[in-house]
Amino acid sequence: MAVYTDRIRTDSSPQRGTEPDAEFYERMAGPFWDQARDVITEWWSHLPEHAQRGFRKRLLDRNSNANVSSALWELYLHEMLLGAGCTVEIERPLGSRGKTPDFLVTRGDEQFVVEAIWTSERADDALTAALLDTIDRLPSPNFRVSVTINRAGSTAPQQKRLKSGLTRWLAELDPDHAIADLMQRHRPLPSYTWQEADWSISFMAFPRDPGRRGIPSSRTIGMYPPMKEPLRSDLVLEAVRRKGKKYGELSMPFIVAVGQATYFPEDDDIGNSLYGSPIEYIRSGDSSALRRLPDGYWTTPHTDSHSRVSGVLVVNNPGPWSWAKNTPVLWCSPNSRSIDAPVLPTWGTMHLASGQVERQPPAAPANTALGLPEDWPIGDPSQRHTR
Repeated sequence: MAVYTDRIRTDSSPQRGTEPDAEFYERMAGPFWDQARDVITEWWSHLPEHAQRGFRKRLLDRNSNANVSSALWELYLHEMLLGAGCTVEIERPLGSRGKTPDFLVTRGDEQFVVEAIWTSERADDALTAALLDTIDRLPSPNFRVSVTINRAGSTAPQQKRLKSGLTRWLAELDPDHAIADLMQRHRPLPSYTWQEADWSISFMAFPRDPGRRGIPSSRTIGMYPPMKEPLRSDLVLEAVRRKGKKYGELSMPFIVAVGQATYFPEDDDIGNSLYGSPIEYIRSGDSSALRRLPDGYWTTPHTDSHSRVSGVLVVNNPGPWSWAKNTPVLWCSPNSRSIDAPVLPTWGTMHLASGQVERQPPAAPANTALGLPEDWPIGDPSQRHTR
């Protein structure tokens, strides 16, 4: 048995806004995605038999993109642990509450627990996704457009009128004149705002290169609506708060592994949420020093239960396109009550020392534990899946 069907695929069109992730992984044609499917199936086969059915169901779940992403995240972690020479047991009851963590890991003479969580600041907006799909399918041989949603309505707009207005506007434009106006007269690119009911959408037309005009299958949208604001301000902190209290007392190191889908990952944000906000103060002699406010996960007063978490392993935006390239980073607890977390050779580390966050690079690149070349997957992903 395999995760995906063994068949000839011919559809290499980019992912539609309303297309479920599971459907995209199943139908996307091309060597890049063939490699991804082959590796997913291979890693899935390394799971213990009792876990394979549940993982496969999640990987193929067309009703939940989060289910697909979390299953891929756990599959990646499991393979990384195996590749580091660990033995991994899945969902074995542990702790004073009898819960079943994702992975009980044995490495040499030591054991530790890894609890995985996938979290994202991205959300699927069904109305906007359907609208963008409509715009993207609109024939536009000479231009691509940027889309800015100034105001989103509570119900779907009349797509027929939107397509009619946008088509008419694009047909009136000359791509060569638009380029000349931009380069010679410093005029802005053509723009158009469509309004109806409680919707307001602005477009800007970008001339296609002469050699790429008139291609029927080419997408119309060249720039998608910018994200107005993150849905959640601190994904890692919310994740570790949720998982850190799940198991009660453990007599071994406990690592919360966070795969976060975020637009602007910043180490400073993670450090502030786990170790506390930095503040510089002046000592005698006009010298300054850095200390941390007691507002971090491990530094907030009266949170002894947080010492149960030995470390937080973070990987930003993991997926088949980045598995071989991303560096997992283990943020180590500064709490003296915490059991020291083990560090695998492919993990970088962060430690808090005298108010400063000190980083140590990994001893080996992540791809060595995964059994993948550094440049895997090889080839052109076309429109890469980035949800």
